[in-house]
Amino acid sequence: MTKPKIKITYSTLSAASPELHQMFDEAVERAKTRFGTNYPMFIDGEERWADETFEDRSPIDTDWLMGHFQKGTAEHGRTALQAARAAFPSWSRTPWQERVALMRKAADIISDRSIDIGAAVALEVGKNRLESIGDVEETADLIRYYCDQMEANNGFARTMLPESPKHHNTSFLKPYGVWVVISPFNFPFALAGGPSGGALVAGNTVVFKPASDTPLSGWLLTECMRDAGLPDGVFNFVTGPGSTIGQEMISNDEVDGITFTGSYDVGMHIIKTFAGGKWPRPCIAEMGGKNAVIVSAKADLDKAAMGIMRSAFGLSGQKCSAASRVYVEAPVKEALLQKLVDLTSQMAVGDPTRQDVFMGPAANKGGYKDYQRFAEMAAAGGKIAFGGHVLTEGDYAKGYFVAPTIIDDLPLEHELWQVEMFLPLVAVAAVPSLEVAMREANNSAYGLTGGFFSEDKEEVQWYLDHIEAGVVYINRAGGATTGAWPGYQTFGGWKGSGSTGKNGGGPYYVQQYMHEQSQTVVD
Repeated sequence: MTKPKIKITYSTLSAASPELHQMFDEAVERAKTRFGTNYPMFIDGEERWADETFEDRSPIDTDWLMGHFQKGTAEHGRTALQAARAAFPSWSRTPWQERVALMRKAADIISDRSIDIGAAVALEVGKNRLESIGDVEETADLIRYYCDQMEANNGFARTMLPESPKHHNTSFLKPYGVWVVISPFNFPFALAGGPSGGALVAGNTVVFKPASDTPLSGWLLTECMRDAGLPDGVFNFVTGPGSTIGQEMISNDEVDGITFTGSYDVGMHIIKTFAGGKWPRPCIAEMGGKNAVIVSAKADLDKAAMGIMRSAFGLSGQKCSAASRVYVEAPVKEALLQKLVDLTSQMAVGDPTRQDVFMGPAANKGGYKDYQRFAEMAAAGGKIAFGGHVLTEGDYAKGYFVAPTIIDDLPLEHELWQVEMFLPLVAVAAVPSLEVAMREANNSAYGLTGGFFSEDKEEVQWYLDHIEAGVVYINRAGGATTGAWPGYQTFGGWKGSGSTGKNGGGPYYVQQYMHEQSQTVVD
């Protein structure tokens, strides 16, 4: 069966293609036949095996063993870094046009395999089929976008002013060397392949370590890079505990740069640890969000409710861009809350590989326990308008299923307005004015995404002039605070949400993987 020509993004509300859904169902069954497989690491173009392995189980049903993965040691990490170092001179001197051609080939392979990879992502993470396919397709588009940037900027070589006809001055951006990519569990493809693609097309070599919850996704990305024909040592894949091989990645002086996506605490630890050493080293860190939606009394409440629901509960709220806080002008608060409860009550929760399911489980046992703790805190401090409990009966019995939860009447000084819960819980509060809403929205250590709903153009401009966030959306029913796509919306945060101020999928991102050299040649 030929793959339908339908572009699945994070804004895709539905895919009216029976062929696509049939192909996805078949891909899920194929993925299940590979349960229990023992997967290697990939270092210097070869499969590598450790003395011990760890299990990767699906959060949908913990009886489903996705595979066994290598418990890499610090020595494996050093070997991978040495392989990347040895490969760097040749790769960095490869004409940038040839690197672009190879990376475009990798992107095409990812797109060709998006249904099968998407099925594996759905099983491993617990995200629904459209979110899973979107994760894979975004990876390919991120790589293509960074290739576009290399081409548009002529490989980042720029002629400067001459002092005389005999002087020839040029600014070049050149790769740093060995780059480490540490990816999170929630977007195991896009937040691995995107940074890796940026580093590689710029001329760096890469050592990639996935989250321990999603090593299968990491292996499938590795296969795409390998099959694109990248030279040995240019892209390396390691797995294992953060305390051993992960620590090696952030402490070894062989590493010239690092990209990390994850929690604020871990990100700040890496920045503080990694930036030192023999000399300062670049660290691109995306560290989460506590994203606020402001709803004006002049808003279309149907748009607002839909946008909040999709942002708060897509991927079970396990997105750094998820809508976590809603500040709504008091006259329309009850109407908005009712619409949000009604939409949420109609949302299907269950096995996310099924076509009718929107929200799957929490991705791991830790999130499952955190959900219960946060729900208890919310009930004690405010009122649960919907949800607030785990799901344990029938098909839910062997997974980490929780109910989408709407919190009401939570005092604005409560700590849950500040904590990144990273789960399907959203708090709604009435405020007396938009000025108070903005004050509360900006009262956060984070500044990743934000959303605003109003049909008044002057209010919209006021919002845009005052919000402290790197990605903002106005009247977006497809996702109040979520859904960035390469080349359309850049993605990155301010304050504690990001370390560089340059957003992924945007025109200033790939340059971060290079440093500048000024060259003067006199005839």
